[in-house]
Amino acid sequence: MRGCSTRLLWLLVLWLAWHGPARGGEEEEDGEVVAEEEEEVDELSDELGEEDGVLVLHEHNFDRALSEHRLLLVEFYAPWCRHCQRLAPAFAQAAAELRDEASPARLGKVDATAQGALASEFGITAYPTLKLFRDGNRTHPLAYTGRMDANGIVRWMQRRASPSTTLLQDADTAAAFIASQDSVVVGFFKDLESKAAQAFHDVASEVVDMPFGVVEAAELFEAYGLSADTVCLFKKFDQGRTDFPVDPERGLDAAELTQLLRVHSLELVMEFTNETADQIFGAKIPHHMLLFLNKSSSAQLELRDVFRAAAGTFRGKVLFVVVDVAGHGTDVLPFFGLTPSDAPTMRLVKMDNNRKYRMDQDVFSDAAISTFVQAVLDGKVKPHLLSAEPPEDWDAGPVKVLVGKTFEQVAFDETKNVFVKFYAPWCSHCKAMEAAWEELGERYKDHEDIVIAELDATANELENITINGFPTLHYFPAGPGRKMVEYKHARDVETFSKFLENGGTLPEDPPEVPETPGNSTGKEEPSPPGPAESRDEL
Repeated sequence: MRGCSTRLLWLLVLWLAWHGPARGGEEEEDGEVVAEEEEEVDELSDELGEEDGVLVLHEHNFDRALSEHRLLLVEFYAPWCRHCQRLAPAFAQAAAELRDEASPARLGKVDATAQGALASEFGITAYPTLKLFRDGNRTHPLAYTGRMDANGIVRWMQRRASPSTTLLQDADTAAAFIASQDSVVVGFFKDLESKAAQAFHDVASEVVDMPFGVVEAAELFEAYGLSADTVCLFKKFDQGRTDFPVDPERGLDAAELTQLLRVHSLELVMEFTNETADQIFGAKIPHHMLLFLNKSSSAQLELRDVFRAAAGTFRGKVLFVVVDVAGHGTDVLPFFGLTPSDAPTMRLVKMDNNRKYRMDQDVFSDAAISTFVQAVLDGKVKPHLLSAEPPEDWDAGPVKVLVGKTFEQVAFDETKNVFVKFYAPWCSHCKAMEAAWEELGERYKDHEDIVIAELDATANELENITINGFPTLHYFPAGPGRKMVEYKHARDVETFSKFLENGGTLPEDPPEVPETPGNSTGKEEPSPPGPAESRDEL
C-alpha cells in the first residue's frame, strides 16, 4: 500500500492492522521514505549472527550468507517503520518453523537505513521489501509475492524449496492426491516438456495455497474423461470440479490461469471471517456483493439461499459475500454507515474506487438481486454516498468543517477560492499537519475570497472525487467551470501561502492545468485498504 491505501475501506480494522505492509517493493504506508545511509561506527566482520533465528546481514557478511544458504529470503527494513515492526514476530516465527522442518530455506534481514550500499544495490525504495536469493545468485533476486504473515511466508518458501508439482503416475496416487485437501489442481499434459506444461509449473510456483499435480499417463486422461491437455481444479464444495482446457493455438497463459484458479477456488458465496479475508481479497474480483445479516436470526439466515441462487451468473465478475453483523462484520459496519439493526441489507462495492451501491428492497429475491447487480454493472445505478451531519458550528472556526452534504455548495462557490484537506482521523500524516492547517486558517480567516476547509474522507463520500490517500489536498479556484487542482508540494504554512497567493500554483513551478474533479491520487497515506493488500482490500 502506498502511504496512510483505499482499496477496501469496509475492512479497515483487520486489513490495515496487518495487511497494510507492502508486499515487496511498495512505498511504506506511513509515507516514510528511505533514509540516507547512517554513518557506521562498529567494525563488522563476515560472521553470520542471528536475532530470533533470523540472520542479521550487512555488506561484510552478505556474500557469505548467499554462499552458505541456497534459498535465502531477505527482508530489507527500517527500524522506525511500523510495518517492519509488525512483520518482525511473524518473520521470526516463519524462520523458526522452516528451521524446525530442516528446510534449506533461511530468512535474513538487512537494516537498509544503516546498509546504504546494499539498499542501493538492490533498489530498495520502500519498507519492508522482501527478496529471495537462490543458489548464491546476487544479481537476480526474486521479489516476494506471498502473504505477510508467518504461514504465508512458510508456504511460499516451502514451494520454492521443493518441486512445485507432484507427478501422479497411477489412479490410486491421483485419487489420494485429489482427496488430500479441499482444493487441488491437476494439470493433464500429454507432453510434460511442452510450453503449456512449463507455464503450469510457473503458476504452481506462485499459487501456494493449493497443491499442484501433473499427469501424463494416457490411462489417467481416460479415467478423468479427458482427451486433450486440461487443467482441472478439484474441490470439496460447489460443483466439485472445474476444467480449464488448454487452447491448442494460444497455449496456456499463466496470468489468466492464476486468476481463474483464484476465482474458482472460492466458494460461490463466501462468509467474511479473519480466515477467509486473504482469499476474498486475493481473488481480485472487481465487484463484491455483500449481504449483511445477523446469523442468530433464522429468518435472516434463509436469505443465504436466494443470495446463492443469484451468485452463479456473476462468477468471476462479482464475488458474493455474507457478513455477520453480530460476528466478524461488527467492525466494518461504520464504513458503510450501518448498525446491526440495519440487517438484513445489501451493498455492492466497486473495488477500484470503493464506490458503494445500496439495494433498496423490502423483500429480497434472487431475481431482484440479479437485476440490481446487473444494473450496477451496466452503470444504471448511482452510488450510495456516505455523509456525516454538518456540525452546527461548521464555519465558526478558521478551518471550515465540510461533510458530504455541504461540500458542493462550499467547494464550488464561484466567489471563493477553497483549499480543502481530505483526511482520515487515524492518519499519522494528517495529525502531523493539523497545526500547520490551523495556522493557515488563522492567516486567511479574514480574507473574503479564500476558504480553508477540511473533510473527513472516511465518513463522507463525494460523487466525482475519489480520495486514494491521506492527506490529500485540493484547491478549488473561484469562477465558473468547477475546476480543481491537486496540491503536491511541501506541507508547511509558507508554501501553502505562496500557493494560495499565486492562484493555485507555486511561482517556481510551471502552471498546473486544472482538472475536472475525478479520481485523485494521494501518495502519502493511502486510504485504508480496508482490513484488506492487501493488506492487501469487498
